Amino acid sequence: MAVHRGRWTLRDRAESVLRSLPVTVAPGTAALTVRLDYPRQAGVLDLGCLGPAGFRGWSGGARDGFTVAPDWATPGYLPGELEPGEWQVLLRLHRIPPDGLDFEVTATVSTRRPAAPTPLAAPPRPDRPPRRALPAVDGRRWLPGDLHAHTVHSDGVQTIDQLAVLGASRGLDFLAVTDHNTVSHHPWLPDSSARYGIALVPGQEVTTDRGHANVFGPVGWIDFRQPPDEWLATAERAGGLMSVNHPLSADCAWRQPLTTRTRLAEVWHSGWWDRTWGAPLAWAQAWRPDVVPVGGSDYHRPGDGVPPGSPTTWALVDGDAPPEGAVLDALRAGRTAISAGPDEPLLLRLGEELLALDADGTMLGYPDGSHRVVRGDRCLFPAGDGLHVLESHRMEVIALCI
Repeated sequence: MAVHRGRWTLRDRAESVLRSLPVTVAPGTAALTVRLDYPRQAGVLDLGCLGPAGFRGWSGGARDGFTVAPDWATPGYLPGELEPGEWQVLLRLHRIPPDGLDFEVTATVSTRRPAAPTPLAAPPRPDRPPRRALPAVDGRRWLPGDLHAHTVHSDGVQTIDQLAVLGASRGLDFLAVTDHNTVSHHPWLPDSSARYGIALVPGQEVTTDRGHANVFGPVGWIDFRQPPDEWLATAERAGGLMSVNHPLSADCAWRQPLTTRTRLAEVWHSGWWDRTWGAPLAWAQAWRPDVVPVGGSDYHRPGDGVPPGSPTTWALVDGDAPPEGAVLDALRAGRTAISAGPDEPLLLRLGEELLALDADGTMLGYPDGSHRVVRGDRCLFPAGDGLHVLESHRMEVIALCI
């Protein structure tokens, strides 16, 4: 057993926000269990783990311990054989009070394999609500989804199956599972997708103190310790995509340098609760002129008032392609729209035209600042180049598309 204890100070945080504590793992070790103790009412320490061969897990501030074994691991961590050598317990000094924060890390190794926790029974497949009648575009079809959601593999409270059930019951066709700084959820997504009839897109929310970004696709772990330019390069080399998340969101706002600005940006986040506030649209226009807006609920738990699909991102996908890849292709091509929910007023591009659906009494705002009044539940308008906005008479954003 190895024990590290001490007191982190603001000076420690200023010098280096991420710290590592060594743990020796001998040959033949069958399990590593780590416990972190500190006064949680006073501060926040994030927790993770590296093995000699690299990343083995991250749980941030959501857990006070973890176990890694050959055939199972605490959600957020990767199961597998424990390589002998020096492992590192990672601590990020997320919030340290002025008078410091006492901590103790206890690491225990065992030569006996611990029993895996009993898995929860899979919930039944839910009934889906009726699909909206939307026109096809050159053989492509519009699918509703959500590009930002969390599970027990980071700081969410529901399993992947429970999240899939909730998304399907909301009428979503795809849902990106974007747990913080980990890919431990990725192996579980295909079975859950098939079980509940919803495409679960592998994602990860690369999370730092100066901003968050979603990476979409089976690209492997993105090392949050590296600069964001490297996140983007790693994602693109593996065929993935990166989106800057909630760029104006309090202490999670985007303040990172990025040489090549991502075309995808989470312009509509569930935290945009007063959509008469124009800053997200102003930020998007300043970010880059050809920005592709996407939306994300950032769903964590029931009862927060933001179920999956709040907002809903619509992707225009190729009809015969596998759903996960088709969604990524649509995002890459900029074939997106956003509405407040799966059944809310909607603005879609149909080639050289725009369809305003269930939006009677709203105004259509064009990229050049001009407006057209929407009268009727299914109205066609000529399309321009750039970001189009449906607005209420109060200038509240109702829907977006490019």
